[in-house]
Amino acid sequence: MRRQYDFSKARPNPYAKRLKKQVTIRLDQHTIQYFKSLAEETGVGYQTLINLYLRDCAASRRRLAMKWRTAA
Repeated sequence: MRRQYDFSKARPNPYAKRLKKQVTIRLDQHTIQYFKSLAEETGVGYQTLINLYLRDCAASRRRLAMKWRTAA
């Protein structure tokens, strides 16, 4: 290895914006099992399937229909 490298002519990684970021998310057991069984059927990893589903929701701006109960 060289002691120093010349990066003056380097260019930025064009795929850097596409890199994934690791996060911690808490999912219930039923949800995890659903995606794991779907992963077995499709041959795609369950975390990849969760990411694809969430990306689709974000792209289509899908929103959950939720109603919060007010405390009496």
